[in-house]
Amino acid sequence: MGRLVDRVLDFLTTDPLRIRSILRLVLIALIALLIHHSRIQHRFEGAFNAVLVIYTLVALVFLAVVLFGPDRWWFGWFSTSVDTVIVMALCIASGPATIALYPIFFLLPISVAFLERPLTTGVLGLSTALGYLLVWVVYASGDKKFGGHIPPIVYAQVGCLLWLTAAITALSYTLARRQGRVLALLDVRRRLVAESMRADERGNRELSEQLHDGPLQNLLAARLDLDELRENPTAAGFDRLDAALRETVSELRTTVSTLHPQVLDQVGLSAAVSELAQRNEQRWGTPVCAELDEVGRPESQTLIYRAARELLTNAYKHARATRLDIGLHRDGEATVLRVADDGVGFDPAILDRRVAEGHIGLASLVVGVEAAGGSMDISERPGGGTAVTVTVPDEVAAERLQSV
Repeated sequence: MGRLVDRVLDFLTTDPLRIRSILRLVLIALIALLIHHSRIQHRFEGAFNAVLVIYTLVALVFLAVVLFGPDRWWFGWFSTSVDTVIVMALCIASGPATIALYPIFFLLPISVAFLERPLTTGVLGLSTALGYLLVWVVYASGDKKFGGHIPPIVYAQVGCLLWLTAAITALSYTLARRQGRVLALLDVRRRLVAESMRADERGNRELSEQLHDGPLQNLLAARLDLDELRENPTAAGFDRLDAALRETVSELRTTVSTLHPQVLDQVGLSAAVSELAQRNEQRWGTPVCAELDEVGRPESQTLIYRAARELLTNAYKHARATRLDIGLHRDGEATVLRVADDGVGFDPAILDRRVAEGHIGLASLVVGVEAAGGSMDISERPGGGTAVTVTVPDEVAAERLQSV
């Protein structure tokens, strides 16, 4: 039963037009109750009742179309136009008794706010307030009962309508802005997910190629050496076999360490970053100067290790650096990682464009660091190059890292 209710509510509230259509019926019922209990005399009683009945029938038909029919772009404008015409018709038929129908004037700006069109909401709300005042100007000038003077309460009511217009317009503007942000975030999320999947595929392909071209070839060569040694055992053959096996073990250890840096669990962050710096220097041939303090095993060590790996790789691939500096130290209750290079530099303003092009490594790192309560500062180095400082507070990271 609860699921059925949730599904019904979700169906009814996913479209602003559905909400407006339901609220319109509720308002019509309230107008009928207002007329019944106030016992006001309308200038054209029959016409007033006819307009209200027509309004009810149109509202029911429109609700059925919105709920079960295809969506059309003009539904919102048609709905607003009908509301405006009906309100004016009710005022004309009611005559001076319009003052008792004051609550229905709240319908227009409130209902249009659901369309998330601030300009339309503001214009229509202002027109409603001025239209209400204009109706009273006409009534007061043509009715001896008022002596050409508008009742003071009308000015207060017009002021309430103007305030409502301002409030609802601001609400509509806020809803439109938030919708735009949500759509932008959804688009970024879609691109990040797509690129993440492509990155996984690239990673699997690179791992497969690495295993095929390295350890697998060494093992095949070792097998050939072993077959040869069975027929002609020599010291040189055993040396080749030993060298092939040692190289295979080293390459497999590097691959496993890349997939999961076990050194983090064994000896801590500082040793892991030191091993990472040495491995990158051997792989890329770019000197890496490491100044690493002993920082233990902070809760954020996996995130900081990932940051070090990403920043070192980016510096080699994109900055064309000839020297890298990496530092790690404690700053109060936070762990600070700093990676600097002497390359071509990096403009932080192009980060969004890089994400749009599908390069999410650095962008996802920024998101991860900020989600852990930390910060990531990218600046230019004196003399050329880029310096990136990653700071992650321990207490905040311990609370949030599970969601990173």
